[in-house]
Amino acid sequence: MSEPRQPRAAFAPWDRRELPGIFGVEETARRVGNYKWIEMRLFEALGGWVATVPELDVKLVLGRHCYHHAWHSELWDKRLPELREMKTDRLTLPPNDEMIAFVDALREPEAPELTIEKLVGVYRVLLPHKIAAYTYHQNGSSRITDAPTIRSFGFILQDELEDWREGEMLLQSLIETPDEVERAANRQRELEKLIVAAGGIAGPGTIGGETGVPAPEGVAVG
Repeated sequence: MSEPRQPRAAFAPWDRRELPGIFGVEETARRVGNYKWIEMRLFEALGGWVATVPELDVKLVLGRHCYHHAWHSELWDKRLPELREMKTDRLTLPPNDEMIAFVDALREPEAPELTIEKLVGVYRVLLPHKIAAYTYHQNGSSRITDAPTIRSFGFILQDELEDWREGEMLLQSLIETPDEVERAANRQRELEKLIVAAGGIAGPGTIGGETGVPAPEGVAVG
């Protein structure tokens, strides 16, 4: 009598992916809620500035970028789990009060002559922190159970990287004097302190570290 055949492995021999990611359901939902919140706030900030910045080229770029963040917010909304005690509105929150303080400071420059301060906050502080947070989460997600979330990260990070590059180019075209260099540096220093105090866009442990991700609690949001 022949030996019973062993079932085929779930993945091809050359595929060495692992089933669980490093984020459990609750941690994934919390982070995605934080991501949706910051995308909404950035959409509001850029949209508000479109009406006040005097430079036409800056106005056009901000108008285009603000809708990128509105779409990102929609993508994160779709990724929030439909589980009891995990409703979308309840999860769309900042990670802490320090992050609220950062966003308030980011949006503070309203005068038309403060275009440099506006752009520094977005393109030299917030976007680099978002790119780091999204890349960390993407790299820690399972390609099996988190495939739709990873796909969302792919779309969003493409926008973020292109927007960061375009925003930085705008800044470099605006910063022409030693005084403007100081303005940009002071603004970046001020906001960097605030976002570091918040721990990043998802709070302490945003990109790992001692207060990073707990052990997986189960299958992450898919």
